[in-house]
Amino acid sequence: MSTRVAQKRDYYEVLGVARTAAPEEIKRAFRQAAMKYHPDRNKEAGAETRFKEASEAYEVLSDPEKRQRYDRYGHQGLQGAGVHDFSHMGVEDIFSIFGDIFGDVFGGGGGRGRGRGRADYGVDIQKVIEIDLREVATGVEKTLQFERNDFCERCGGQGAEPGTQRRTCRTCGGYGQVERQTSMGIFVTRTIADCPGCHGRGSMIESACRDCGGSGHAPRQRVINVKIPAGIQDGQSIRVRGEGEPGQTGQVRGDLRCVIRVREHEFFQRDGDHLVVRLPITFTEAALGAQVEVPTLTGTAPLRIPAGTQYGAIFRLHGKGVPNLNSGRPGDEIVQVVIETPKKLSKKQQEILRQFAATEDKTILPETKGFFEKLKEYLTGDAKPGV
Repeated sequence: MSTRVAQKRDYYEVLGVARTAAPEEIKRAFRQAAMKYHPDRNKEAGAETRFKEASEAYEVLSDPEKRQRYDRYGHQGLQGAGVHDFSHMGVEDIFSIFGDIFGDVFGGGGGRGRGRGRADYGVDIQKVIEIDLREVATGVEKTLQFERNDFCERCGGQGAEPGTQRRTCRTCGGYGQVERQTSMGIFVTRTIADCPGCHGRGSMIESACRDCGGSGHAPRQRVINVKIPAGIQDGQSIRVRGEGEPGQTGQVRGDLRCVIRVREHEFFQRDGDHLVVRLPITFTEAALGAQVEVPTLTGTAPLRIPAGTQYGAIFRLHGKGVPNLNSGRPGDEIVQVVIETPKKLSKKQQEILRQFAATEDKTILPETKGFFEKLKEYLTGDAKPGV
């Protein structure tokens, strides 16, 4: 008898149950021991060792075949029966083996890894939804039609032909994972990996589904409605839970990530929550002043252009922007004036402008006056140093 086998405690003693204990009593005892010595709950010295002992005892006593061999032959009878050496495993590896058991014992919240009959994470997919700026301002619900890889309707995602059953994988004994041991001198490293025989499923198909060929998945069209909130930015995304694709071995769908693209507008450019528009006016409107109509997302709004307005002047229409995504408070519409000079003039218009030029007083134009004064000083050599 090996030293390791001789040092092992009696499994019934570890869990504190009688040798005649029913399966439910064993599970209840393991629940108590696991919660008491769980490394995340108990930081005392020796707690992790007790946790590993309880896990090993439960692995044997919860399996009818292994329990029968243990009752008849003791620890020695379990050699070659596929019992894990928990004493040399990390806690994460134990969770990987007992994912389903810990999920049951801790109410679904304790399983960190994978186990027999595991349901791994699904696959997230991404689709693009285009909206216009007006829909950004109001919010919108869009219908999205797309194709995704989904559960096969014929076999329900199991991969097996209806009427047939999956059999337990002989390579991993149904765990879906295998333990690998690597020796480097006196050091031994043990790792947990997906079973190469069943690819992590824990079971094998006797007769593959004729529709999906055993994969359990098939392409399918899907139509959903996606609510897009007002104020969303170009490039932001909306996550729709459970509308992605199932994983390779699991029965859980991933998520759908909808990336929002905002189409360019013919008038507006967006600056955060503000809208910027360039407003062309004539030079007579700029000089004399005018009442003009400015485009907005909901129509038009009146704007008074005061006499003497200069090129590039900025006006602000409060509350005419887009709502803030978080607060809902709307931004402003920023109007930038662009003064257009006509390229073609009639003879009458030219004559009127010549008459205006003859009477024009450039001294009342601050920028023009300053420019010509500096030019005169430059030409006569009277310019001040640094000017």
